[in-house]
Amino acid sequence: MSSDTSAIDLDNTHTVITDLTVCFCSPTETPSGCELDSRIWHRIEKDLYLHTAQQSAWLHIARAKETELTADDLLVMDIRVGEPHPNAAFDNSWASRPGGIWVLRRSYTGDIRQAVTELGVLFGVDAVDPRPQWALMQQPLQLNAQPEVPVARLSVLYGRAKPKQNGPRTALRVRTDGKFKVFQISDTHMVTGVGICKDAIDGHGRALPESEADPLTVDFVGKILDIEKPDLVILTGDQLHHNIPDSESALFKVVAPPIDRSIPWAAVFGNHDSEGTYALSRTAQMSIFQDLPFSLCQSGPEQVDGVGNYYLEILAPAPSQRPLSTLYFLDSHGQIPSKVHNPDYDPIKQNQIDWFTTTSQSLRKARDKDDNDSRFHLSLAFSHIPIPEYGDRTLIIRAGHRREPTEGPSFNSHFYDALAKEGISALGCGHDHVNDFCALLPQKQEKSQRNSHETPQLGPWLCYGGGSGFGGHCSYGWKRYHRRTRVWEVDTSTGGLKTWKRVEYAGERVDELALVEGGAVVLPCDIDESTGGVAALLRDCVVK
Repeated sequence: MSSDTSAIDLDNTHTVITDLTVCFCSPTETPSGCELDSRIWHRIEKDLYLHTAQQSAWLHIARAKETELTADDLLVMDIRVGEPHPNAAFDNSWASRPGGIWVLRRSYTGDIRQAVTELGVLFGVDAVDPRPQWALMQQPLQLNAQPEVPVARLSVLYGRAKPKQNGPRTALRVRTDGKFKVFQISDTHMVTGVGICKDAIDGHGRALPESEADPLTVDFVGKILDIEKPDLVILTGDQLHHNIPDSESALFKVVAPPIDRSIPWAAVFGNHDSEGTYALSRTAQMSIFQDLPFSLCQSGPEQVDGVGNYYLEILAPAPSQRPLSTLYFLDSHGQIPSKVHNPDYDPIKQNQIDWFTTTSQSLRKARDKDDNDSRFHLSLAFSHIPIPEYGDRTLIIRAGHRREPTEGPSFNSHFYDALAKEGISALGCGHDHVNDFCALLPQKQEKSQRNSHETPQLGPWLCYGGGSGFGGHCSYGWKRYHRRTRVWEVDTSTGGLKTWKRVEYAGERVDELALVEGGAVVLPCDIDESTGGVAALLRDCVVK
């Protein structure tokens, strides 16, 4: 059974917490010491033992409507875990609760700005809470759990959080030089708790012993953010490892680095993000994403398969509303049972392709209607699982390597054809952790071109982001590799698109590559038209 939200029936915007407690129970027993009025008390749907013990423990909070409070009502004003407050010995307003919790309750004075209005539970010594005005308590609850179980920690909101603006999101805009930089992070594979990295290597390629994974991932991503200072961060799936007991704790760690640096970010889901008995659904995870600072995430149209099919436009410098580039995001779903291939994956669905095509054409018409100069309007697309063309044997591979076989859907829904028809410059994906190349798929010549010197247009570029997380594998066979990320830079003034990688221990950019120049895809090498155009390109340029 998965839990998507805290089981709060009241509108939390207009309630305040009046008390809290922890209830313990075994599978066959009623909660001990918790004969609670269900009209007032509400359970936070997170087992504090993370389903690892013979008994379970649940945090319950009592709520009251703010409009119905009187001077006789007691409100929770402060919470301590572990040692009581020094004043608790002579101040009977402090009360002890299970789990080492001390609660300060005082009479309502007409002002709730200092009262506790929200309470949550996060897990792990490395947990963070990027929500504005929330305070994560350092001292864990005292539950006598097994040492390997990530500790449970309370996160507290005092007063009323500032409501999230429902108006237009902050616009993405190119810099004054016309450039816009995107930082792609893929396959972080965060877990509940610190996790284990089993295949790290040092700067010389020597194997390192097992270590804590998620702190290494956060540090790696943070360092590159500080170097690159991107305009946008894109998470391309498998933010979470499969089958983890608390998705929220892991999600917060993923997005904390860009939030801490006030960088806008967006995300698509991977096959592992919603896998597991206790995993939050994609819908619930997207709801969390959308409420966080600097998030540009969107659920997308309900009638389209998947969660997170949307687009973002990059505008000219203020105050202009002229779109100069478009980024598309598509949910690539997950693994499916198959008699054809193992593993096999759901393809991009036809209604997603229809949505993309309709949206692309509509945006182009709007640009044409506004009489904008759209010669250099570059568009990119992002998803998690590679489409079948990534595994094509005729790929012209540049600036990177194929180190493991492409894992994608066995059924080709021809999303690539839609991307090519709409003039998308590049598709960025994740999933295959140690593949990190960019490649072109040669287009087939039409009959009308066979006897001409015209070279069929190439593109879009197919690029892997490379595995960024230390909790996911970064090895194939017996060989280990460094973690890596991909950077994209759009130059809207020249119609250019460049990409490069940032890799562990590498002080400089790795495999920098010009993908588009003057609005046109850059060919990997010169074509000798007299020897057959694309045939020569294939013979001379394919890197095995």
